Amino acid sequence: MNDKTIKADLMVVQLDRARTALAEAKTIGETKKVMDMAHAAYIYARRQQLGEEAIGYAHSIKSEALYKLGGILKVTPKNVGGGAPLPKRKGWSTQPETLAELGINYKTSALAQKLAALPAEVFHLVRDRSKTLTAALSALRKQSIKADLVERELPRGRYRVIYADPPWWYGTPQHGKTEQVATLGTHYPSMKTGAICDLPVNDMAAYNSVLFLWATSPLLFEAKEVIDAWGFTYKASIVWDKVLHNVGHYVSVRHEFLLICTRGSCLPDSDKLHDSVVSIERTAHSAKPEQFRDIIDEMYTPVKGDRLELFARAPTPKHWASWGNQDA
Repeated sequence: MNDKTIKADLMVVQLDRARTALAEAKTIGETKKVMDMAHAAYIYARRQQLGEEAIGYAHSIKSEALYKLGGILKVTPKNVGGGAPLPKRKGWSTQPETLAELGINYKTSALAQKLAALPAEVFHLVRDRSKTLTAALSALRKQSIKADLVERELPRGRYRVIYADPPWWYGTPQHGKTEQVATLGTHYPSMKTGAICDLPVNDMAAYNSVLFLWATSPLLFEAKEVIDAWGFTYKASIVWDKVLHNVGHYVSVRHEFLLICTRGSCLPDSDKLHDSVVSIERTAHSAKPEQFRDIIDEMYTPVKGDRLELFARAPTPKHWASWGNQDA
C-alpha cells in the first residue's frame, strides 16, 4: 500500500464522519463546519493527487453541505444566521449570529441558495460532477423560457424573415431607475441579455434567413451577443432618427439601430437600396414605425418565405406570424 493510498483512505474515514455530522446538523454554523471541512479535503485531495474517487467524494459532501446550507438560509430571517435551528421548529430558541460572524460571504450564500433551488435530479448531476452549476442553471433557464413560449403559443415552423424588438434590460437606468421600471413594466417585462440569448430562435430560423433586430445605442454590444446566440451574422444597419431628443448619460440619444443579420445565403429580393438613415418622429414608448416593416417587406418579398415578429407590441399584418403581448 503506497503513501497516496494511505492518505486517501484516511481522508475517506474523515469524510464519512463529516457526512454523519452533516445529517445531524441543525444550524447554519454546524452545516458550515462540515462544508469547510469537505472543501479543505477537496483541495487536499487535488493537490496530493489522491485520485478521482477521493476528489469526487469530497466534492459530493461539500455540495451536499452547500445544498443543506442553502435550504436553511432560504427560511432564515435576513441578517441573522448560525444559531437558528432548522424551520421544523416554530420559534427561534437562540439569538442567531449574523452570516458575517459565521464567516459566510455573499458569494457562498448565493451559491448555496442556487444549489438548494435545483430539482433533486439536477442537483445530483452537479454533486456528482456530471454537470457544472452554471450549465445546470443555464439548462433550467432555457427550459423555463421554452415552457413559457409554449404556454404563450409560439408559432411553429421555420421562418425566412425574423423581426425582433427585445425588451432590453438596462443595468444603468437611462431615465432613472424608478422611471425605467415603471415605464418598461407597463409595456413589456424587461429581459437580461442572457435570457434573450436563450430564446430558441435558432430553431425557428430557416437555414437561409434574415434577422432584423432592434438595438439601442447603450446596448449595441449586447445585441451582438444575441445575434451570435441566435445563429446569425451581422451585415448592415438602419439608423432610426427619432427627431425628438431623449435623455441619456453622455449624449441625448435620439436614434435606435435596426441591425440586419443573415444566416446562410439570404440577400434581399429587391435591387432597391433603402437609405440607411430614416427620420420619423417617435410616438409612444417602444413603438416602432410601420414604415420599417414596409421596408422589410420590400427587401424580402412575403411570397418567398414566412415571416415572424418576436416581442410584438401590436397586432401584425396577416402575412406575419407574431409572438408577444400584443393582445395584453
